Amino acid sequence: MGQLAEKPRRATYADLEAVPPNKVAELIRGVLHVFPRPAPRHARAASSLGIELGGPFDHGKDGPGGWWILDEPEIHFPDPTSPRDVEVLVPDIAGWRRERMPELPETAYFPLAPDWICEVLSPSTEQVDRKEKMPIYAREGVQHAWLLDPIQRTQEVFSLAPGRGWTPIATHRDAARVRAAPFEAIKIELRVLWAT
Repeated sequence: MGQLAEKPRRATYADLEAVPPNKVAELIRGVLHVFPRPAPRHARAASSLGIELGGPFDHGKDGPGGWWILDEPEIHFPDPTSPRDVEVLVPDIAGWRRERMPELPETAYFPLAPDWICEVLSPSTEQVDRKEKMPIYAREGVQHAWLLDPIQRTQEVFSLAPGRGWTPIATHRDAARVRAAPFEAIKIELRVLWAT
């Protein structure tokens, strides 16, 4: 008679904390995902988008203000598969409306789901971003999501539809000038996001 396979141990927050600082780690349903730091095209897209949104939305310079726009925030969500545990996601950029989160938390992480996230896709992260993280963002009520692909030079825009999950709104390419929810108050020139 064959032996039963031993059930894999669930990763914990302690496992995540033990990951070297030159890596990005996330904890999804008890599985630790460890990725290399972003490659130059990825970093360029995320940094440039943060610059484009930070002035008008975070600082209110030539725009409406009212947002916190942050790079790589650590966000904690309850793990529905294990009530004692958390899921830890680190979007490339996230935004909170200040009316929902008037002050930044004192913790090293964010316990409140953002209003918007942006994931910058890379060959090593795309499957986890699309298949693992996007459903969690929807479950937790994130209202808007963007997926940037700096290799394909695309921006995919999604909005959360109650009871239906993510609804694709548009896919923009190359050097398009874009007004995309929730930041339609300004036009973003996608060409500035891509390394040239």
